Amino acid sequence: MPLADRIRPQSLDEIVGQRHLLEDGQPFRSIIESKYLPNMIFYGPSGTGKTTVAKIVAKKANIRMHYLNGTNASLSDIKDIIAETDTIVGQNGVLLYLDEIQYLNKKQQQSLLEYIENGSITLIAATTENPYFYIYNAILSRSTVFEFKPVSHDDIIPAIKRAFLHMEKELDATITYDDALDHIAYNCGGDVRKAINTVELCAISAKNFHVTLDLAKKLTQRSGNKYDRQGDEHYDLLSALQKSIRGSDENAALHYLARLLDSGNIMSPCRRLLVIACEDIGLAYPNVIPIVKSCVDIAFQLGLPEARIPLANAVILLATSPKSNSAYCAINEALDDVKKGKIGEFPRCLQNMHFDGEGNENIGQNYKYPHNFNNHFVKQQYMPDILKDTCYYKFGNNKTEQLALKYRIKILED
Repeated sequence: MPLADRIRPQSLDEIVGQRHLLEDGQPFRSIIESKYLPNMIFYGPSGTGKTTVAKIVAKKANIRMHYLNGTNASLSDIKDIIAETDTIVGQNGVLLYLDEIQYLNKKQQQSLLEYIENGSITLIAATTENPYFYIYNAILSRSTVFEFKPVSHDDIIPAIKRAFLHMEKELDATITYDDALDHIAYNCGGDVRKAINTVELCAISAKNFHVTLDLAKKLTQRSGNKYDRQGDEHYDLLSALQKSIRGSDENAALHYLARLLDSGNIMSPCRRLLVIACEDIGLAYPNVIPIVKSCVDIAFQLGLPEARIPLANAVILLATSPKSNSAYCAINEALDDVKKGKIGEFPRCLQNMHFDGEGNENIGQNYKYPHNFNNHFVKQQYMPDILKDTCYYKFGNNKTEQLALKYRIKILED
């Protein structure tokens, strides 16, 4: 059994990281302490405590837990667990921990719905991929999503020290590690399991039980390019990636993508590339959005290292595409007005048809149906009076948006 499993935390207080979920007073912690278990989806990278939390949850609720992995679970496996709900061992209900749920097909996921709804099965599903993209909507609507985040350097240090202490007891020796501890913490990519298993390798291979920095570097086999001592480098890399693409420098963008992927991080760059497609290219080349989404989907299906290929395609396409942030600016201005309370009443012509009532001076909806007019367009007021003539969207200076502007001018003049 790997060291990470031998020293797996037995209580919520022993888990490192995930303070936004596990600190006293947080909603998730309160739910667990209440012993009332809703159906939940744990979303986040590997080694961040999803399985450990599920086991502790089952223990606290005194409920039998079954473990299935979506990569190899079959419909018959699910049916076997469902069958247990009618037996004595299932009288308190059954907790199904379904790891990598995104690999189950729609039929397999649907087979759980009836039993989730009647409460005979409580589902905790775990996924490393965005559940809103990869999990069947009927499961999502019956579950609450909790995000597990990569564990920071400061939070992972206690887990590494605990691992070294455990190895000292097993080896009956005193282990020294100097700067090796920091190196392991910085280079595990926020993955506690990886850090602890690296500790085990270091401890059993160290000469005279002294873990040198050089030994730690050889066993982690990863440069420290994802996290720094302030925990900012991860976000700096994402910022550098976006700004390089926005600046049309595909070579710099590929460099920052490579550093993110070398750290084992596929989720963050994928999210950022989708943002870039909508924010920085947008209406200058609208088709880039589904193209990048397709590249991201392929990357998730392939996994690393092959995922680097579709993501490189996406980065180069984005960097070499024409740029426009017109839609980004427009929605920000619209939201700003809404937040300021500039809402107003609907123009009468936009309201759903209904009886005007006696005494209403503005009788009738008076809506002009654009399709009944030349070019399927007719000028009428759509904005509330308080925002009449407000302009959020400005046509960008690129071929696509200029063509749209030319068409708009034409139909206004006709």
